[in-house]
Amino acid sequence: MKPTLPIAAALLALSACSTNPVTGKKEVMLVSKGQELAMGQQSDPAVTAQFGLYPDQKLQNFINEKGKAMGAISHRSDLTYTFRVVDSPVINAFAVPGGYVYFTRGIMAHFNNEAQFAGVLGHEIGHVTARHSAKQQTNAIIGQVGLMGAMIASPRLAQFGEQAAQGMQLLFLKFGRDDESQSDELGVEYSSKIGYDASQMADFFQTLQREQAKSSAEAIPDFLSTHPNPADRYNRVHQLATQWKQQNGNPTNLKINREQYLRLIDGIVYGEDPRQGFVENNAFYHPELKFRFPVPAGWKHQNTPQQFQMADPAGKALMMLALAPGASLDEAAQALVKQFSLQPTDSRRVTVNNFPALAFVADQVQQDPQTGQSVAGIRTMVYLIQDGKTIYALLGASAPTDFPSYQPTFSSTMEGFARLTEADKLNRQPEHVRIKTLKLRSTLSQALKSNGVPEARLEEMAILNGMQLNEQVNAGSMIKVVGK
Repeated sequence: MKPTLPIAAALLALSACSTNPVTGKKEVMLVSKGQELAMGQQSDPAVTAQFGLYPDQKLQNFINEKGKAMGAISHRSDLTYTFRVVDSPVINAFAVPGGYVYFTRGIMAHFNNEAQFAGVLGHEIGHVTARHSAKQQTNAIIGQVGLMGAMIASPRLAQFGEQAAQGMQLLFLKFGRDDESQSDELGVEYSSKIGYDASQMADFFQTLQREQAKSSAEAIPDFLSTHPNPADRYNRVHQLATQWKQQNGNPTNLKINREQYLRLIDGIVYGEDPRQGFVENNAFYHPELKFRFPVPAGWKHQNTPQQFQMADPAGKALMMLALAPGASLDEAAQALVKQFSLQPTDSRRVTVNNFPALAFVADQVQQDPQTGQSVAGIRTMVYLIQDGKTIYALLGASAPTDFPSYQPTFSSTMEGFARLTEADKLNRQPEHVRIKTLKLRSTLSQALKSNGVPEARLEEMAILNGMQLNEQVNAGSMIKVVGK
């Protein structure tokens, strides 16, 4: 007789207890250390491919040096930690199992001293040492035991935009409030142990809150979306930092290192990098690859080094552009058909604004769970467009019933692919953080204006500096501004 599913889950849990490295307590853990390490090793190439590494060796050396020092005093000093700054403008930091920690250039630009950076670094290492990601995986496994046999995988539109899904799913694990609180405590402990004033981490949370308020009509900063930020978090982290100091003899030599940090990030790219492609006036432009194509009005879009994605606001269709494998249009078509399990219904040679191309419609076939028969799950339109040795794949996808209404949008977008020739688009450059040393004492507002910041961007620059516009800044102090 086999145990029932709930009993099986309980037996599985009882047989997989381990000791948490941070708390020393026994806990259910179905993910072994070896599996944790493997998850990180498998995820890292996907993460770096998705975002790209930020090409600044001094920044990469900085995060690696501080990260290694912190890992060595952590509760899991035996791990081989890996630290990277990735080339994304979003304000985010995240860790995956096995000791892989990532900071975006966007969050690096918003820190105003080394101590703020160190506090967040300790927080992320805390997720690794307390095995929060592994615990999330364990909870998912236990939850799935009762569903096995009833679940039937079905293709989704999103799969076309998730070539790195194996690694990406680990980035968006939502940690509970208890896990976040524990990581805040560890952030204070770890950053203090390597000599930094942990109260600065609390000040950075204020910067994030202000950024959220400024962007209330838009998406909130990713660091807040994946890291719950209750109203009392600022006060609690200050309390934790004070308690640590009291318990360790109130050291007076804890570092902040504002000027050193500002010099380090002088010149960092700020915001979107147009050299990697940008959207303007309902069109996507890529200055480096010298092409353009229209973006449907109202469609959401996301650009990464791997691909450019567009999604209908109703969630019923998406399009993407990516590089296609193969040395010819036919090879590229065969590769895509195999990758997405497509069955082409027609194919034709076309020319798109002087580029040779291959266009086809194809169904992704799945099995109907009720009848066992094959049915079309997703219908796609694909244009493969060749520019010299490079082949671009433009793919649109929707449910078969919705396809006729989206087909004209797919066609007009793909047939709008053209050579980019406008000089102002080809020469578009990113903004950079510039560090200015003030000659006179003034308010931050006056200092920003005297350094060419327009009225409309004063609050944005105040948040970037972690200060208020009416705050006094002394002669000789440094501030951030943004320029080409």
